[in-house]
Amino acid sequence: MLTPRNLRLPFWLFNFEETVDAFFGGRPGIDEEVEILSEVIPLAKAVYGQYKGNANDRTLAKKKDPRSTGFGVDTPVPYRIEDLTALIDERMGKLENRSRTAIYNKLLQRIQTFRNHPRYTFMFENATVGGDTMVEVLSHLFRIPANGKPMTIMQLAGFPAEVVDSVVSVLSRMAFDFGLWSDGASPLLFVCEEAHRYAPADSKIGFGPTRRALSRIAKEGRKYGVFLGLVTQRPAEIDPTIISQCSTLFVMRLSNERDQVLIRSAVSDAAANLLTFIPSLGTAKVFAFGAGVALPTRMKFREVPPHLRPSSEAGGNTHIAAGMSPDRNLIASVVDRWRAATMSQKNTFDDDSGDLGSWRDDAATAQPPPMAPAPPSFEPPRPEPNRLAFDPQRVSPDSSRLGGDSPRPSILRKPIGGDPAAVPGAPAPTRWR
Repeated sequence: MLTPRNLRLPFWLFNFEETVDAFFGGRPGIDEEVEILSEVIPLAKAVYGQYKGNANDRTLAKKKDPRSTGFGVDTPVPYRIEDLTALIDERMGKLENRSRTAIYNKLLQRIQTFRNHPRYTFMFENATVGGDTMVEVLSHLFRIPANGKPMTIMQLAGFPAEVVDSVVSVLSRMAFDFGLWSDGASPLLFVCEEAHRYAPADSKIGFGPTRRALSRIAKEGRKYGVFLGLVTQRPAEIDPTIISQCSTLFVMRLSNERDQVLIRSAVSDAAANLLTFIPSLGTAKVFAFGAGVALPTRMKFREVPPHLRPSSEAGGNTHIAAGMSPDRNLIASVVDRWRAATMSQKNTFDDDSGDLGSWRDDAATAQPPPMAPAPPSFEPPRPEPNRLAFDPQRVSPDSSRLGGDSPRPSILRKPIGGDPAAVPGAPAPTRWR
């Protein structure tokens, strides 16, 4: 389980659009400030990347033309925020028209405010102290090597709302790029829950880079060993282009007419009569259609034992026994969790080096922080029904059987701790929240 407490996602891994979105708090960037950033970010990368350790060379690097540095605004190499602000300040000092200094001052203030905010620690803590840590970050995110835990769950509930879209964009884009540049050496399934938020049908809402990153996985990812799984309660609100690339559908109870029409258009005429049962499906019951199943099939998911379910900090000890009334202890527990979601807590390292390698293995087994003890009227959290865990080692891109160039998600064959026949063709993690 990755949360802001144990994740380190350096800001320099963000491309230019994602950086602008983060600096401006999810709002459209001001054109003059965005133009300045596009010029100084390549210089900051050159200052840190090519000339670090030599003060004279650093001075020379600042005078270079951004086009001659060899770095682009999207090149994923380290740079320092201090170098970025120093370059902006230097340019401001050389202005002949003093009326433009306000633009530079606002940009500097915006960057410093973002840099010093405690909730963005996961982006800046040890971001450049340990040098180029991109290998460690990718190994930590994609579980390579798996070490018996091949699934990564990203809990987005604790991330600042202003950067959630940017974080999802970074993760999905890196998943595709990793598959692209590794020639599909390590197949990866990227599962996006509440997908209608990140790839909405209305192009005027949502974050464009996130939608494009998910769309690219859906269209091209199969040939690079990167597959996409979408989970949503409103399929009609997902980008139709992405939905059209999903070759296997698992349909649970749907009551909205728009959603039913979309599903009806995606299945064959022979299976259309089965859709009349969708509004009346029971809990954990599902219809499966598409390339992952030989025939349209009605099935029921088995409940996964509690010890096999992924843990989540989103749930807490707030259930009370039937017939009991909540008291002030419940309110105190809720307030503690509420405040913890907006506070920054430093991760514990094995040493003081700040090297990502020292926490990479520990973060995978990190447990949620202890909650306040429950009052006697509380009972332990009830098991969450119908959550499945799967073996991602069995995910393989079987493109020869599907044919065509359109990407199609790989289908899992065997659930963990259950009868393979119980869940034929269930989708597999890696799962991200």
